[in-house]
Amino acid sequence: MNIRWLIIPLLGMVFISGQAFADWALATKSGCSACHKIDAKVVGPPFACIAKRYAAEKAAKKAELVAKVKAGGKGAWTEGDWAYLKAAIPMPPYQKRVTDEDIAKLVDFVLA
Repeated sequence: MNIRWLIIPLLGMVFISGQAFADWALATKSGCSACHKIDAKVVGPPFACIAKRYAAEKAAKKAELVAKVKAGGKGAWTEGDWAYLKAAIPMPPYQKRVTDEDIAKLVDFVLA
């Protein structure tokens, strides 16, 4: 077996994990990680649950989610297991603190 067929997938995994680390670093720098984690409930829903909720309609929901991050919001996660969020602190607007380009990157990261 030719060794390069093993190296190519490994390099791909390193690139993907490196990109995920960079995206999490952006989420931390932007303040998102104060309320959201990848797979744990904190103040807001975990990123994994957001991705799952919008998995079937990522492209259609991206603009809506970008707008919600820019403007802030409350009330989208108040049913079922998320009932604890009804009295939670609303997500603050990020438009003045985070560039539009970075907000789009964050939404892509969350939906990935």
